[in-house]
Amino acid sequence: MITVLVIYSICTLGFVLIPGVDDQGKPWRMDFFHAFYFVSFMGTTIGFGEIPYPFTTAQRFWTIVCIYSTVLGWLYSIGKIFALFQDPSFNRLINRNSFNRRVRRLRDPFYLVCGYGVTGSRLVRALDAQGIRTIVIDASQRLIDELEADAMGLAVPAICGDASDPDLLNSAGIRSRNCAGVVALTNDDHANLAISIDSKLIDPERPVISRTGSKKTTANLASFGTDHIIDPFETFAEHLALSVTEPYKYIIKDMIFNPHHRVLPSPYQETRGRWVVCGYGRFGKAVEKALQSRGIPITFIDADPDSRGAPAGTVEGVGTEAETLLAADILTAVGIVAGTDDDADNLSIIITARDLKPNLITVARQNLGPNKPVFRAANVNMIMEPGRIIADEIFVLITTPLTIKFITYMCEREDSWAHELLLRISAIIVDQPLALWAINVNSEETPAIHDYLLAKRPVRSGFLCKDPRNREDDLPAMVLSIRRRDDLLVLPDPDTRLEEGDEILMCGQHRAQFFINWITDNYNVLRYMHTGVEAPGGLVWGWLNSRKRMRRSR
Repeated sequence: MITVLVIYSICTLGFVLIPGVDDQGKPWRMDFFHAFYFVSFMGTTIGFGEIPYPFTTAQRFWTIVCIYSTVLGWLYSIGKIFALFQDPSFNRLINRNSFNRRVRRLRDPFYLVCGYGVTGSRLVRALDAQGIRTIVIDASQRLIDELEADAMGLAVPAICGDASDPDLLNSAGIRSRNCAGVVALTNDDHANLAISIDSKLIDPERPVISRTGSKKTTANLASFGTDHIIDPFETFAEHLALSVTEPYKYIIKDMIFNPHHRVLPSPYQETRGRWVVCGYGRFGKAVEKALQSRGIPITFIDADPDSRGAPAGTVEGVGTEAETLLAADILTAVGIVAGTDDDADNLSIIITARDLKPNLITVARQNLGPNKPVFRAANVNMIMEPGRIIADEIFVLITTPLTIKFITYMCEREDSWAHELLLRISAIIVDQPLALWAINVNSEETPAIHDYLLAKRPVRSGFLCKDPRNREDDLPAMVLSIRRRDDLLVLPDPDTRLEEGDEILMCGQHRAQFFINWITDNYNVLRYMHTGVEAPGGLVWGWLNSRKRMRRSR
């Protein structure tokens, strides 16, 4: 642009200085306005002609010079502009400025998600479906492009860059008051640690959730006060051990974390015998810890047992060959875990093992997301998907954190208690996916209950499970727990009175939420649930209704 301005300035000055002749034959000079006007249309090769009088030879010579100068100047400038827009550094700067503006304009609470791989994309979509805003940072421009192409209900500001860079985190709003939490989901443990530290140093009270891939990183994250540390291998190993020893607890837990997931062994199937585990890496060690803590014997198969420090009795091999599986005595085992880091090997292990023993319980580790249809087609009883496990658990932590306390309480009870709870939940949801939601008793979220409590009138938890159209009918919902200060009331009696500040965890069919919100928001509906009288609302209707009662009393 500087080049164009210089050329135009010189050309304009030349037309001002070179004398011309008017229509009377008298000397005449262009002023700056007419000179700039002529250069402007001449430089764009429009060519309106010589103005305001025919040019002299000197003026026409200068016009020739200016024509070639401006054309060359435009070609040079346009080429530079195109090269500038194609320059990666310039594009990063433009994107960074646009990203900064979008972040500054946000007025709603949001979660900063660092990493948009399989886990991050699943989490962002789930949060978006719940109307929860997110901001995304990822090191891959391809994933950022995929995010921008996705049909999201809410605008999701996203930028490509190193999520551990403090300057980039500042641009992403980590210091903003609207940042409700930070989720570190990158594939780099060091980056996740840096993100968690940065967030906790800025705001120690803000929740931080991080994935981890090693015990060392887990210890470091815990030392800096990370609220939730999720290791997908240990998490799935605990799920597996729970399904083997306490299947009803596992089914409830699976329904909570993944309502649409129904691939699991029957609770009546024998699962307490010996298991064969292929692969003694991180996943294999997590399975060993979870199963052996519950007294379940394991036989390992590994390609290099000596270098990995596999336990005594480990069979050397991959597990894809029938000879290796027979050497591990697969015929007397109740289940097999294909836990290598190769999806093709894991599928081959499952198919070979099932040929040898058709009623074997099969568990497979899925490493790559695109292979999901193949694993589904193989009819594996349980599929270990690290991305799904982390995303589902984080989603529950963000939307209904009280769920974790309920699950902890459930795991401390007998499996027979979970069996009874499962029967109650199944009778409510029938064939629908299980929905969970939390209700906070306060003036903003439950104005009707708040006003009722201020009037010293009792509100029972059972009101929330009755149909507001006819209080004699039940809604497809139930109260799982009530957190009252430091106490947790699990499966409270319907006559339990609610108090200001209670946090209620409910489950049931999704459609029940609408009617429950009707009860908690509308004072007249709540009064009907309490008294059974459908009283009209408003001052006028209330006055007319009182006059009607007075006439009846007379």
